Amino acid sequence: MKFQRSNPLTGAVASTATAMSAAEVPAIAARAARAFPAWAATGPNARRAVLMKAAAALEARAEAFVAAMMGEIGATRGWAMFNLGLAASMVREAAAITTQISGEVIPSDKPGCLAMALREPVGVILGIAPWNAPIILGVRAIAVPLACGNAVILKASENCPRAHELIIEAFAEAGFPEGVVNVVTNAPADAAAVVGALIDAPEVKRINFTGSTAVGRIVARRAAENLKPCLLELGGKAPLLVLEDADLDEAVKAAAFGAFMNQGQICMSTERIIVVEAVADEFAKRFAAKAKSLATGDPREGKAPLGAVVDQKTVNHVNTLIEDATAKGAKLLSGGKAQTVLMPATVVDGVTAAMNIYRDESFGPVVGILRARDEEDAIRLANDTQYGLSASVFTRNIARGLTVARRINSGICHVNGPTVHDEAQMPFGGVGASGYGRFGGKAGIDSFTELRWITVETLPGRYPI
Repeated sequence: MKFQRSNPLTGAVASTATAMSAAEVPAIAARAARAFPAWAATGPNARRAVLMKAAAALEARAEAFVAAMMGEIGATRGWAMFNLGLAASMVREAAAITTQISGEVIPSDKPGCLAMALREPVGVILGIAPWNAPIILGVRAIAVPLACGNAVILKASENCPRAHELIIEAFAEAGFPEGVVNVVTNAPADAAAVVGALIDAPEVKRINFTGSTAVGRIVARRAAENLKPCLLELGGKAPLLVLEDADLDEAVKAAAFGAFMNQGQICMSTERIIVVEAVADEFAKRFAAKAKSLATGDPREGKAPLGAVVDQKTVNHVNTLIEDATAKGAKLLSGGKAQTVLMPATVVDGVTAAMNIYRDESFGPVVGILRARDEEDAIRLANDTQYGLSASVFTRNIARGLTVARRINSGICHVNGPTVHDEAQMPFGGVGASGYGRFGGKAGIDSFTELRWITVETLPGRYPI
């Protein structure tokens, strides 16, 4: 059977993919498990060579990726190419760490005992990837696991099956052995059953999931029932703090990029701009002007920095947040409610804790400005959230910026930079409702290997019995 993904802007069929069922999962998991031993035994330089070919194969599909992302999720060409560039970098970084999966010799109290801690591949890794940054997050779900010697199953998003299938096609072209890299596509109605079957499959040893906090909780509970470790990268409500000594022009640029890149549909998107009262009016004036300059348009025409949001559900959610905030006293500085998926860059000033936008993730092109009394109050506001993925602080005093950054509860914090920042070699992940575990470079090795204690006795044994 097949299912169709519609273009969110036109309603036309964007892609058609195989609608797999839960009944097909055992065979896929068994296939991956059969392929695992040979791939795990493959030397690090051989794994590196195949991964490097995969990076090149991804880049060779640039136009296909652009077309898929425009059609399936309404992305701009710029966002698609950014996705591709970072994804290829992630694969090359994964290739580079194949010889860095190291262990250590640990001194033993037992005479003649050589004790070692070794990292070994786990087996079959399930990666569940979302739609919003499909190449980056699809690749991230499988690249380091493969570098560590695991077989993988990529559970593609129902919103972008073609974009995720293109990743698998590139990896297949690179020469991974049969069964090492696998993909599962399914119709939206079957998602819960298919994911449940994948987590339950005995061959699957670990899971990484990127997506909403609500679904992440479901995945974690199902994995816990099977005693399987998870790496979860979930929602966010990223704060950007602007202190009274900040360079306001730099803060405006970073805040606009963080709030409106990919229409605010990034886990790291700037959702709260927390400005110290002394500079709040001037910042709000400059930021509103910047937001008003960001046009929204059909991504296929390539004339506007903002494209479409993923669906009408997002439109309704963002509209509801705007309605609630303005009804409770917030002021609309730019943009506003929309009727279609082409939503304007919207700024809401005077956000308070009484408003839903204060705590609820928007995942759309709307950002709230919160006014803080001083630095201490700004830190309090930044930490008044269940989430803790990314954050940033703007100040001309770098020592002050580092001090504030260390007091913000988040897995990532940038001083004088945007909340949206990702690099293949960096430890990426959050705290609280933003999840746990880390992707990225060497930090990812821990998530996708088992640490084993192995000893060798070099002297005759002496035992009390």
